[in-house]
Amino acid sequence: MSDVLRRPRVGHIQFLNCLPIYWGLMRSGALLDVDLRKDTPDRLNAALVAGDLDIGPISLVEYLRNADDLLLLPNLAVGSDGPVLSVNLVSTRPLGELDTRPVALGSTSRTGVLLAQMLLADRYGAEPEYFRCPPDLTQMLLEADAAVLIGDPALRALYEAPGLGLHVTDLAQAWKEWTGLPMVFAVWAVRKEFAEANPGVVKDVHEAFQRSRDLCLGELDAVAEAAARWEPFDAATLATYFRALDFSLGERQIAGIREFARRAAARGEAPALPEDGLAFAQV
Repeated sequence: MSDVLRRPRVGHIQFLNCLPIYWGLMRSGALLDVDLRKDTPDRLNAALVAGDLDIGPISLVEYLRNADDLLLLPNLAVGSDGPVLSVNLVSTRPLGELDTRPVALGSTSRTGVLLAQMLLADRYGAEPEYFRCPPDLTQMLLEADAAVLIGDPALRALYEAPGLGLHVTDLAQAWKEWTGLPMVFAVWAVRKEFAEANPGVVKDVHEAFQRSRDLCLGELDAVAEAAARWEPFDAATLATYFRALDFSLGERQIAGIREFARRAAARGEAPALPEDGLAFAQV
């Protein structure tokens, strides 16, 4: 990476869903070549949009809102083609009964929140009264009839909620049943000006992420065993979760992005995608 004076500033999500990527980066030694900035999805979104990061994961909604300034890294995403286990709508009543009822939105997810709003409005005819609050299920349901959770709190809720008599809707599975397409929650993107000035660096980082993902996918049970030492989940639960995730961005995933973008644009939540498709970095 000699063609830049500083190491590229690369974002990394501090959630279990990106642990497989980070595990592979550690194992491959790629972390030596980047200035890795670990943070929450919201803060990483803001940093990439503001130019405080060069490359990083960004929620699908925020990518769509800022696509003019960003290029996608090919074949890298966080999503699922069916249940994702960690993006859930937890409710005290059936979804069709949530019209005008209070629904709490965990403050850490923009794509998951918009997906829940689309699903409730367009599939169940429900327009709840939404409000934002920290992603704590107990507190959320003190004030609301349903809660949207992502990440580690959602994974915990998946196993705790049924015993409490609560309904759990896996939003990625609901999207698949609704559209027949995979759901993409986050993509990896690079700022256009950085990509134009440093094409070799972008290629190196992209290759490092792909090597990391592929290395980890071959060792998921070992990753789960290691993570279980510090996470509040056992190794079997974590292995099941990691296998539900899809870190690829192929034709079906791109079709899923375009369908989500179309629905987001219809709601005024993001600009419509250009007719010539998504813009990718040349790697």
